Amino acid sequence: MRSITRKGAAALAAIALLAVACGGDDTAGDPLSAGDDAEDAGDDADDDAPEVGEDGVAAEQADLLGAGATFITPVMLEWIRDNEPGIAVNYQSIGSGGGIAQFLEETVDFGSTERFLTDEEVEDAREIRGCDPIHIPDAFGAVVPSYNFPDLDAALEAAGQDSLVLTGEVIADIYLTNITQWDDPAIQDLNPDVEIPSGDIIPVHRSDGSGTTYIFVRYLSDVSEEWAEEIGFGSEVDWPLGTIGGNGNEGVAAETQQQPGAMGYLSIAYAIENDIPMVSVINADGNAIQPTVDSVAAGPNAIIDTIPDDFRYDILGVGGDGFPIVGTHWILAWECGYDEGVAQSLRDFLTWVVTEGDDLARDLLYSPVEGDFEQRVLGQIERINAAE
Repeated sequence: MRSITRKGAAALAAIALLAVACGGDDTAGDPLSAGDDAEDAGDDADDDAPEVGEDGVAAEQADLLGAGATFITPVMLEWIRDNEPGIAVNYQSIGSGGGIAQFLEETVDFGSTERFLTDEEVEDAREIRGCDPIHIPDAFGAVVPSYNFPDLDAALEAAGQDSLVLTGEVIADIYLTNITQWDDPAIQDLNPDVEIPSGDIIPVHRSDGSGTTYIFVRYLSDVSEEWAEEIGFGSEVDWPLGTIGGNGNEGVAAETQQQPGAMGYLSIAYAIENDIPMVSVINADGNAIQPTVDSVAAGPNAIIDTIPDDFRYDILGVGGDGFPIVGTHWILAWECGYDEGVAQSLRDFLTWVVTEGDDLARDLLYSPVEGDFEQRVLGQIERINAAE
């Protein structure tokens, strides 16, 4: 697996502080901002000529307020601190559900989500603002099944196997509580060289509206007919009895660590930061794949040419060398209604993220927007306030 750089490790370390800051509130959170670094960068940016709007009046740089996904928080911290335009960004890591809600309530400048807006939400947005909401992809990331069972780790090590191997169907059966024991034959058969120890499985899920949940259950609905019929998918679902909830990626990580025998699903950065073992998942071509930068990128790269103009899509049926549980992170912005200073700051910040933030994303095992797709995304960014 790709190692984490010193800068990446610093961002991961900040996640623990973020867990305290968020405090379990589904709809509000303490801000993450650029702080002194942004002020220093902003001072440097003052030397540059300001942008000039269509009315010929220079638009002053404005601070930004955003809210949403915990999934993207590790790299968002880095983007905020290092962005060369020197934009000060206050980001509230409250979950995709809260981010979408605050975006539609117009209480933030941008939303942050791993679930695209539904048709109904798009129509609501048009009525609220009088113009279209814009979906802007800025990174792809994996949702990884992770667990806390030291006896299993010892058994894997004794067998010389790097990680536990599961299929999507088995993961679905664990969360459906059809499989309740670690040494269930379905798990043992997938790991024939490992003497799987006995023990109860405790499935842990997100208790808040979550894009991480959306990616996870959208995948389960694609690979398990029973899951699709009984549970379905969305940013929130009715979880079966016998599962327990945690707020945010931070909460799921904490619950998984505190419950011997637990299995959770996490953005990969949180699993790494909390040293929670990750599962290799068998993809559509029958390959057992560990989550890495390259395996996370394989799925998005395979569908780039089929992504629609409105940038609302799922990544399913990943094969080859691709890790199969992968999704997109979107920034939600507006085609109209911003003060020009806010619009320019948002365009500048997101342009820098997409064109210059790649290495920061890779350091934390996110796959950046690249190549021809980058050009399409830059076109989306230019739509911000273009309908004014």
